[in-house]
Amino acid sequence: MGLKPQPLSQIKKELQLQDREALIQLCLELGRFKRDNKEMLSYLLFDAEDEEQYISALQADMDTSFESINTQSHYYIKKSVRKILRELRRFIRYSNKNETAVELLMHFCYRLTEIRPSIFENKVLTNIFWRQINQIEQKIGKLHEDLQHDYTLELEALIKPYVHDHHIS
Repeated sequence: MGLKPQPLSQIKKELQLQDREALIQLCLELGRFKRDNKEMLSYLLFDAEDEEQYISALQADMDTSFESINTQSHYYIKKSVRKILRELRRFIRYSNKNETAVELLMHFCYRLTEIRPSIFENKVLTNIFWRQINQIEQKIGKLHEDLQHDYTLELEALIKPYVHDHHIS
């Protein structure tokens, strides 16, 4: 049902034919249409120039979210952790930089290990942790050699206390 969207190549050609004012209106319409679009436009216009500041701001937001988790039961912890991870993935997608993803996912995993009662007492939370570790490993593999080395050391330090319980790739 509905019309199929045009391929990006066709959309690009059409956008090149538009004047400045029309492009501004199209962007504003996109921003109004969906929250993700508005967040993406905000990233591109205000945050993309200073990736370090973007990462710091997201880490601070993440810290606030982790501090407000109801730790009365693993059920509440799981709900909150999944929500934080969902939001984090969205913001990682806007940047689309492997280094940003590594920084943010590593921070997420550090924060997970600080939760009490321990996430490692719960299979679902433990699996969430190790899935993110695998994601980090994959992203590290795509970085420049020097960065790979630094991040690998940081990752090893993060997982060392927990490796005895889990086989990593």
